[in-house]
Amino acid sequence: MGSVIFRQKEAVTMFGLGTIINTAAIIAGGILGGFFGNLLKERHQDSLCKACGVCTLFIGITGALEGMLTVEGNSVTSGGALLIIACLAIGALIGEILNIEDAFERFGAWLKIKTGNAKDKRFIEGFVTASLTVCIGAMAIVGAIEDGIQGDPSILMTKSVLDLIIITVMTASMGKGCLFSAIPVAILQGGVTLLA
Repeated sequence: MGSVIFRQKEAVTMFGLGTIINTAAIIAGGILGGFFGNLLKERHQDSLCKACGVCTLFIGITGALEGMLTVEGNSVTSGGALLIIACLAIGALIGEILNIEDAFERFGAWLKIKTGNAKDKRFIEGFVTASLTVCIGAMAIVGAIEDGIQGDPSILMTKSVLDLIIITVMTASMGKGCLFSAIPVAILQGGVTLLA
C-alpha cells in the first residue's frame, strides 16, 4: 500500500517543479511591478519588504534550530553552532574569491544590450540587486536540494511567494532589470536540483 502511494506521489511531482514555479513567480513579480508599481507608494514598498524580511528570517531561524536543537527527556541540547559559523565564513570567502557580484554585473551589462534596454540607467543595478536577493540564501539551496532528492518543491514554493512580492516591489522602485533575475535563479536552482 505504501509503495502505491509513493508511486502516485512520484507521478504527480515533476522534476524541478519548484524551480519552474519560482522562476515563473519572479517573472510575474517583474511584470506586476512594471505595470502596477506606480500604485505602490514608498511606504507600501517598505512595509512589504520588511514583512518578507521577517518571514525569511523566521524560516531561516526555524530551519537552523531544527538541526541544532534536540529534546532529550526534559532538557534541550544544542549543537552545530560551529558548523553554521564555518559554513557562513567559507561561503563568504568563496563568494569573494569567485567575485560573484562582478560576474552578475558583467552578465547584467550583456543582458542590458541584448534585451534592448541600453538606455535604461538602472537596469544593471536592478538586475544585480534582485539577482543577489533571490539567489543567495538557504531557501534557494536547500529547496533545490529537497526538490532534486525527494521531489519536494514545498520550500521553493514558499520562496516563490516571497520572491513574487520582493521582485514586484524591486521592479517598482528599480526598474525592469529586476525581472531578469529569473535567469540566474533558473540556472542556480535548476543546476542544484539536477546535481542533487
